[in-house]
Amino acid sequence: MSTHKIHEQKGVFYFVTFTCYRWLPLIEQTDAYNYFKTWFSRIHKRNCLINGYVIMPNHLHMICFPKEESKGLNHIIGEAKRFLAYEIISRLKAQKSVDLLNLLKSGVRPGERKAQKQHQVFRLSFDAKAVDYDQMGTVLNYIHCNPTKGKWNLSDDFTLYPYSSAAYYESDSDKPDFLTDYRDV
Repeated sequence: MSTHKIHEQKGVFYFVTFTCYRWLPLIEQTDAYNYFKTWFSRIHKRNCLINGYVIMPNHLHMICFPKEESKGLNHIIGEAKRFLAYEIISRLKAQKSVDLLNLLKSGVRPGERKAQKQHQVFRLSFDAKAVDYDQMGTVLNYIHCNPTKGKWNLSDDFTLYPYSSAAYYESDSDKPDFLTDYRDV
């Protein structure tokens, strides 16, 4: 069961996770990895700093910092998930993934269907936990190592996984435009 929690604090770091519907590898299936630069830039323009991230085949971990002038974390993540969902659906249609599109249609709850929602791309909510500055290294290490842990085995070296901020933090590679080093906040 999904819990919808309001994250009202601004000016704090949040460790955010959201997952695809039924843990389906929709990000990988649609090769949506390349869309995240646009996605992160959109969040940044909404006065929310991206401080770290890892994009997995079916979920995302990120650390972000909603500034005082932002509309708040729930609004920012909700809007960003909606645009990412549109992109994933567009790519599934281009791939003619009819069975998968039908599965995502069947996941829409009746109340949302009345509101014209057509596909359930993500789980209904997201997880967010405020993180103290002194915990940032530990949390970044956790998210950066995610591709090398457990069932994933997406990379032998977490600093070489291309869909992560690990290379910037661990090996001084160029910082993406949308990324703000947490040490500079």
